[in-house]
Amino acid sequence: MAEELVSVEHCLENLPEQELKEVKRILYGREHPSIEIPDGAVQLAQKYNFEVKGYQITASREELTPPRPVRIGVVQNSIAADTTAPVGVQRTALHNKISRITQAAALCGVNVLCYQEAWTMPFAFCTREKQPWCEFAEDAEYGPTTQLCQELAQKYNMVIVSSILERDSVHGDTLWNTAVVISNKGHVLGKTRKNHIPRVGDFNESTYYMEGDTGHVVFQTQFGRIAVNICYGRHHPQNWMMYGINGAEIVFNPSATVGGLSEPLWAIEARNAAIANSFFACAINRVGTEVFPNEFTSADGKPAHKDFGHFYGSSYVAAPDGSRTPGLSRTQDGLLVTEVDLNLCRQVKDRWGFRMTQRLDLYARSLSAAVMPDYQPPTIRDSC
Repeated sequence: MAEELVSVEHCLENLPEQELKEVKRILYGREHPSIEIPDGAVQLAQKYNFEVKGYQITASREELTPPRPVRIGVVQNSIAADTTAPVGVQRTALHNKISRITQAAALCGVNVLCYQEAWTMPFAFCTREKQPWCEFAEDAEYGPTTQLCQELAQKYNMVIVSSILERDSVHGDTLWNTAVVISNKGHVLGKTRKNHIPRVGDFNESTYYMEGDTGHVVFQTQFGRIAVNICYGRHHPQNWMMYGINGAEIVFNPSATVGGLSEPLWAIEARNAAIANSFFACAINRVGTEVFPNEFTSADGKPAHKDFGHFYGSSYVAAPDGSRTPGLSRTQDGLLVTEVDLNLCRQVKDRWGFRMTQRLDLYARSLSAAVMPDYQPPTIRDSC
């Protein structure tokens, strides 16, 4: 297998300065200045082999309303132990890895930090095997991962969004793909479950859990209103829209997706969502290739295999004005720090009027009709 491309940004580094500036304008919109990364965070990144990047997305100065700066952090990572290692060993190794990256985020002044989808385990749902993968599931409120995140959140005065495989012991030990939101004081604010479950390629997730039942929850934190649109939900514009309607200013999209399937969509979807809904959208993807003990097929007539494909990272933050940060690496663990001014959400609404011209009443009537069994599309046909 050919070596993976590091990143688009890496390929552009040898362009002449003025040409590079114009290419970045076309790719990313307006230029966002870099944030200086503290020495302590740089040293941690060098010691533990992860990337750290930082950018600032500004808003216009206002006379009556002060700036509302918030530092967002997103984390992408590979697994930390072989998939054949004991479950406890694998999870502990990931706990240790993410704790170190979280320390770096704290040194960078991050206020709200989001980890990737199902960060405590390999993305083993391709295998359709129940053991040992179901053993990674844990209680959302009291499990060991939530307890760790509570400690980190309180220690660093940081809101943490932690995506896990949840075991709901109250409702028949069912499994869910769940994001737990922990306040900067270390309290569990609540949880939200994945609304859309893929049935494409090796994404056999409905073998383990079904569509979530928590709707489109928005969490009011000390640092703004946040929401979590887990992975496959990014392919559904209505999903993003409902978080915006419910008042979200920052929407995280913790994901696990591979290059052979979704990479052409990756740079577009979160950015489109940010534009259409006037919020900040944070696209987060894991990195690396995870090899499993037993072969599995993709139901496409091709040979059985032991890996999902390459998780291509490339995490980024998109702004409501259509601009975005450069992405993290396609191949390396990383922390992306983005300081945003939440006033930009309202300023873009004022400028473009997308919310004012949204016509929810029109679509509510049309969708109410479309879900009825006797629905007939209002198609006018040429009878000549």
